[in-house]
Amino acid sequence: MKNLVVNPWNLDGFDMKRPIVIAGPCSAETEKQTLRTAHQLAEKGVKLFRAGIWKPRTRPGAFEGVGTTGLPWLQKVKKETGMFVGTEVASAQHVFEALKYGVDILWVGARTTANPFAVQEIADALRGIDMPVLIKNPVNPDIDLWIGAIERISNAGVTQLAAIHRGFSMYSQTEYRNPPQWLIPMELRRRIPQLPIITDPSHITGRRSMIREVSQQAMDLNFDGLIIETHCNPDEAWSDAKQQISPDELKHLLDGLTYRNATINVPRTQLDDLRLRIDDIDNQLIQLLSERMKISGQIGNYKKENNITILQSRRYNEIIRDRNEKAEKKGLNVDFVSRVFETIHEESVLIQSLIMNETETKREGSQQ
Repeated sequence: MKNLVVNPWNLDGFDMKRPIVIAGPCSAETEKQTLRTAHQLAEKGVKLFRAGIWKPRTRPGAFEGVGTTGLPWLQKVKKETGMFVGTEVASAQHVFEALKYGVDILWVGARTTANPFAVQEIADALRGIDMPVLIKNPVNPDIDLWIGAIERISNAGVTQLAAIHRGFSMYSQTEYRNPPQWLIPMELRRRIPQLPIITDPSHITGRRSMIREVSQQAMDLNFDGLIIETHCNPDEAWSDAKQQISPDELKHLLDGLTYRNATINVPRTQLDDLRLRIDDIDNQLIQLLSERMKISGQIGNYKKENNITILQSRRYNEIIRDRNEKAEKKGLNVDFVSRVFETIHEESVLIQSLIMNETETKREGSQQ
């Protein structure tokens, strides 16, 4: 994949100097809102304007974008501000419509990236057209699926490529809307070092209070840019209001970031990257332990309701034996794994004991 051809974006007058900043509303809602946001961003020096025209939503009934109606608004943004404009496409028809109205940058969304048939349809529509095309990671943490989508667009002759890291969906609740799982974009950088990576802190965090933190992490990893949802009136946005910021807030955020030099003289070392990977894994471990203990609590409630003892020795022995066998196959020290699961089991028993004791305390109180 190091042979994948990646060229600078051919946008007249645009310098791809790091950090690349793409900003604009989650959705183009009205012509007034679109133009007002664009003018405010232009005043802050933003060169690349984003706005969702077609919005793939999780469930029907949510605002799914204004559709082709909004494309002339993007034309006005270009004419009145001089900014380049971009939007998400999910089908060949979207590509044709966007190109007809002079959209400069296209990106493939996370849900679309997860569907090779849809990506291939977009690639076929782009065949013979070399323009900036950005590919978001798929919703699920599958780097090969992400690379496959990049390759499909590349095979259509597109060389002005970039990846967008927007985090990955998880069934369990976390502090992030889509946990960043930094190991995956780091691995993408290792496999395709010439490919620009732009981080989407809006979709990773799902809330504006965390956008700065994730943006700084992306810059510390030497990723190439940020795509941040920015709205002239974020609290009134028709979609994803909680993760959008105002143009003033965007300027303040960008001015407050530390942009470290990426040359050989920078003190950042391989050790720093390895430690970051450890931090990422530890954060995932904490989240998994939290989920495990919640389930232990649910088991405790079930045992209480069905008058079952907390300690089930047979089950515990089965767990230790099974985990040790799996640990040995992975080359882990069996004694170490046993100690880990013994500690986890002790905490699970404690949680269930507290649930049982709470019941007894309530019963005694009612008798008094």
